[in-house]
Amino acid sequence: MPNQTKLTLRLERDLIERAKKIARRRGKSVSKMVADYFRALDTVHKEDQDVAPLTRSLQGILRDSGLDERDHRRHLEEKHG
Repeated sequence: MPNQTKLTLRLERDLIERAKKIARRRGKSVSKMVADYFRALDTVHKEDQDVAPLTRSLQGILRDSGLDERDHRRHLEEKHG
């Protein structure tokens, strides 16, 4: 196991509760999700500077989600009937 250090974040209570719910659904800890997000930041390359910051922050966010194109189609069918 890599050397780990504790990090304290101050966030709004409702944001923390939403993160915990998402983590439970994904079978991960909030710490694991935050670590995954920080690791995803490494994938942003300098040539991506022209990408909007919000879009750049979302890159790779679903990488370990287990979702695929079938899930997307199912969502669209449910949404649009």
